[in-house]
Amino acid sequence: MQPENITLNNPLKSRADLQKLVNELLNAVSPFFKKDASRIDLANFTAHYGQQIANMETFSRLLWGVTPLLAGGQEPEQFSFYIQAIKNGTHPAHADYWGEVAPYDQRIVEMAAYGLLLAVAHQPLLAHFNEQEKDHLWQWLKQSETQDIPDNNWHFFPILVQVGFHHAGMVKNAGALEKHFTVMEQYYLGDGWYSDGPGRPRDYYISMGFHFYGLIYAKLMQDVDPQRCEKMRERATLFAADFIHFFADDGAAIPFGRSLTYRFAQAAFWSAVAFAGLDVYEPGVVKGIVLRHLRWWLKQPMLDRDGILSVGYSYPNLIMAEDYNGPGSPYWGLKTMLVLSLGEQDAFWQAQELPLPGRETHHSIPHASQILVHQANHLWMLTSGQLELNNFVNTEAKYCKFAYSTRFGFNIERGRFGLNHAAPDSMLLLCEKDDYWRGRRDCQDVTTADGMIFSRWQPWHDVTINTWLLPLGDWQIRVHFLKTARELDCAEGGFSLPNRPQLQLQQASAKSQLSTASDTSVIHCLSPQPRRGELVLTPPNSNLLFAERAAVPLLRGELNAGTHLLISAVWAGETGAFDELTCPKAIVSEDAVRLVIGHHEKQVILENLQ
Repeated sequence: MQPENITLNNPLKSRADLQKLVNELLNAVSPFFKKDASRIDLANFTAHYGQQIANMETFSRLLWGVTPLLAGGQEPEQFSFYIQAIKNGTHPAHADYWGEVAPYDQRIVEMAAYGLLLAVAHQPLLAHFNEQEKDHLWQWLKQSETQDIPDNNWHFFPILVQVGFHHAGMVKNAGALEKHFTVMEQYYLGDGWYSDGPGRPRDYYISMGFHFYGLIYAKLMQDVDPQRCEKMRERATLFAADFIHFFADDGAAIPFGRSLTYRFAQAAFWSAVAFAGLDVYEPGVVKGIVLRHLRWWLKQPMLDRDGILSVGYSYPNLIMAEDYNGPGSPYWGLKTMLVLSLGEQDAFWQAQELPLPGRETHHSIPHASQILVHQANHLWMLTSGQLELNNFVNTEAKYCKFAYSTRFGFNIERGRFGLNHAAPDSMLLLCEKDDYWRGRRDCQDVTTADGMIFSRWQPWHDVTINTWLLPLGDWQIRVHFLKTARELDCAEGGFSLPNRPQLQLQQASAKSQLSTASDTSVIHCLSPQPRRGELVLTPPNSNLLFAERAAVPLLRGELNAGTHLLISAVWAGETGAFDELTCPKAIVSEDAVRLVIGHHEKQVILENLQ
């Protein structure tokens, strides 16, 4: 059932179209507003920080849509509610006071929304506040200056509060700015890339966190901190040249990593590019990325029947949620609506929407250990595997698979016992013949060079696997050199398809191929050691893009104690574009594997990395 209060056929071509969408998303939450409250309760589940703070988070994240509307000259329909809720929530004597924050407190995250609100829309907001109410708001936000916070992108939240103080004429703390910027400088890797804290992943938090907030700072603090603002603009320019490869021609972005329930926050960086006037691509190119992305999301069943953004990715799916995902968490996606703060005459809105510029077929990002592959109507990414130190739910599935796809998504684990529960797509899984499966998690060594990614990983202390991943044409090649002291079963999967009635399976001694009228997914064994083709069906709601059971083409085999070489070729895309004859050939010598497809050739050297 589609919600009646959201116009799903909104063309999203103009500023008015986007304003309409934001107002509809905000108005869908309005029935859940409570008189004299400063929180919004949307559901009967919660996050690790408890229901009260989760409800405060819901209210605060709506401000990422409210603020651009106000800055762009339009009041949301329920503006009086937002004003009163902020007054109540920041009044220490009010029954619904948001409270004193503690170290590592989720409320510090939400303070960033109030910082931006004060920075770009303080006039329409504070016109409704008396001096005491302004002081309450300042005092409550000021708590962010001294509290301990996680060592990651959170350092930008107190910074945005200080930016808000500066523009609203409130007393600011310059020392707080310096402290947090100094810490984050340690995360910078070069070429526009950060890690999300020491040893942490390079995922969407680099775009929707570091650079999104950095470009807001660069726009709003240019007069008082020009040198730092220029550095942020330079880094964002470098990053943009890589990040544009994360978006497909149809607007979809590659699902990868944690916090995917924020959905269209994947394009928030590009809205910040427009907001800051960053001269990296033509305004029409940036406009196209943002609007195509939002149009793609409007086609997904992401809303419940009340028009509320659900927790999930393409569809409501609590199974994939992190423990910090509350009922209102998805409204962080409204960060992408920042472009509404730009007037109708801004270059972004005046520009004609343009397609993505020409890009190389294979794009390597060494700092993120990723290779993006632009196949016709299919964008996919090879990755080294990144360890999320907090071990959020389904960390291996979200970070450690060999490949991620805009067209086929990826599967999350439902358990370790039984291959169907273990999310075998785009993974090499192993077990000690007991049906408890392990795959790549922590990597002891990673190298991205010469158009391929190398990783060394150990599923057990006495099992070492060297893995090379490389694109060859539209094919994905995997070379695994294993040394094992154990007898093992192995299973290696390609991309998964929905298990619909028209699904066709072709199995052979060294191949598994799945096809529908529109899609094909195949995995070939290219190594001398035989593996048999099989099919595994995962439970419903395993794949992030479709709720049906997922069908995964597999290669299965047995490994005795000793040394083994496994080579596979994976292809997935439109059924009409698949050509079996293009499958690469592997020529194995004592110390190398030569891979050949047409005029393309790559060589993997084994001897130096054993």
